[in-house]
Parts: sequence; C-alpha cells; structure tokens
Amino acid sequence: MPLFSSRRERWLWLWALAVVAAIFASLWVGGQLAEALRDHELLDEVLRAGLFLLGLVLLGATTVVMGVWSRPGGVGIAVAIGIAAVYLLVFLRIGVLEERSHLIEYGVLGVFVYAALAERALQGRRVPMPAVLAIVGTSAVGLLDECLQLFVPDRVFDPWDILFNVLAGSLAVGASVALG
Repeated sequence: MPLFSSRRERWLWLWALAVVAAIFASLWVGGQLAEALRDHELLDEVLRAGLFLLGLVLLGATTVVMGVWSRPGGVGIAVAIGIAAVYLLVFLRIGVLEERSHLIEYGVLGVFVYAALAERALQGRRVPMPAVLAIVGTSAVGLLDECLQLFVPDRVFDPWDILFNVLAGSLAVGASVALG
C-alpha cells in the first residue's frame, strides 16, 4: 500500500512540511528580526502592520482555497466569517509581533494538516476524527518549537506561546471544517 492515498494528499503533506521547516528555521532568525524591528520604532510599526496584513491575507487565502475545493454551504460560510472575526479580534488585542506570528504560522500549518488528513479519509483510508488529529498534530509541532527554544541562545521557552499555537491550529482547523 502506498504511503499517500493520492497526489493531492502528497502535495498537502509537502506543503505542511514546508511550513514546519519555515517555523523551525525561524528559531534562529525570528528573535533577531524582532529585535532589529524594535530598534527602529516607526519602521517597526509600519512593518508590523504590513507583516500582520500579509500574514492575515495568506492565512485567509489558504483557508479559502481549501474551502473552495470543497464548496461550502451558507452555514459553513457564516461560521468561517465568524472565525475570521475572532482571528481579527485576537490579532488586534495582541501587541507583540512574535505572538501574532504564532497565530499565522500555526494557522497555516493547521489548515494543511487538516486538508491532508481529510483528503486521506476521502480516499478511503482510516482517519479517525481528522480535525482533532490536525489540532493535536499542529499543537505537537508548537510544543516541539517551544521546547527547542530552551537550547537556542536568546530564545525563551514560553508556555503562553504553546497556548497561542493551540489556539491558532484550532481556529484554522475550525474554519476549514466550517468551509468543508
């Protein structure tokens, strides 16, 4: 039996792996980038707003593209809009750039993991509760990310970051389920 149930599943897992690689690569660069942005206050505000909007657009685009493939109904669209509103409110309340980036990074990862698991299930493979598995998997990557920070200079293990990672994965998977 092949490892992947379809070409689409393989591509979704490859995209998820690319997101994980980007998250782990940011372990060494992310802290330095945030410090550099803080040194230039005006530039910091402009870049924060720009990066936030870009990340929000990318997360929204990822969720919508996944949802369009499944052609959601009216209730699904309404729920997805509600989840988008929650994302926006959470983003507005979070003042720290690093925390906002967690919501984007783990949101995109959650969408890809859920889509891959859902595709696998659609192809007849046994995947119990793909949404729950996607949240657990995304949360596990977030936990590993935080644990690795114990060994990286100038990085700090923060349990709140783990909570943000779980929240981001849950919101994104919830939006994907609502659209699917």
